[in-house]
Amino acid sequence: MEVKIRRAEPSDAKALQELYQGSNAYSGTLQLPHPSLEVWENRLSKIPSDHYVYVALLGDEVIGIIGFEMCSQPRRRHSGYLGMAVKDSVQGKGVGSQLLATVVDLADNWLNIKRLELTVFVDNAQAVHLYKKFGFEIEGEARDFAFRNGEYVNAYHMARVRRCC
Repeated sequence: MEVKIRRAEPSDAKALQELYQGSNAYSGTLQLPHPSLEVWENRLSKIPSDHYVYVALLGDEVIGIIGFEMCSQPRRRHSGYLGMAVKDSVQGKGVGSQLLATVVDLADNWLNIKRLELTVFVDNAQAVHLYKKFGFEIEGEARDFAFRNGEYVNAYHMARVRRCC
């Protein structure tokens, strides 16, 4: 599967609305079911300068998204937070790895970010495995972190700290 990664554009709004209509995509993130097109149009038209949003494309189809936000607090400028989702139909096929590799390269080699952080639901074993593959470690567990499908679910706080700097 030949996947291309590029910066997200406002014209991707409809495709991202469709991506988040997949039950795995919204259940594995803090998104709600049935996202509106307007929400995605607003998000993509107002990306702050310290946020980096990339999409994965299979041909012309958007099949994944990753967002990376640099911490703006002066004493945490060495840190950033990321979140991602992959279209239900292509999960487990390496799309998440390519998206994550893009952000890790950006953080390590261009932005001099030492600490990458994320939150992942504890029952998302596939995502936890992916993050560990990239050097993320579980730093803690938040009980009843979010409400999903009628019940509270726990989440791991994970981070990857670059040791070389």
